[in-house]
Amino acid sequence: MNLRPLGDRVVVKPVEREERTKSGIVLPDTAKEKPQEGIVEAAGSGRILDNGTKIPMELKVGDKVLYAKYAGNEFKVEEIDYLIISEKDVLAIVASNGKSKK
Repeated sequence: MNLRPLGDRVVVKPVEREERTKSGIVLPDTAKEKPQEGIVEAAGSGRILDNGTKIPMELKVGDKVLYAKYAGNEFKVEEIDYLIISEKDVLAIVASNGKSKK
């Protein structure tokens, strides 16, 4: 993807949730919740404060993150859905072993 977000924004590819409940009931599209988990596909260079100091991004490409429910702007590239969100709308980084990483 040739997309570089500006400032403290990241491009996230939402991870789709399971379409069935644990008991095996198939959920229709209207009953599905909007995903709140995704993979960082691209990250900006960081936020610049009013005094000119640059704060680097904590997020990096490949991080699995949880983000606010209605955060960001949705867009589609080659039939793949993405979100551009601000770093402040990311709630947590999900580590694969169940522990959060920093």
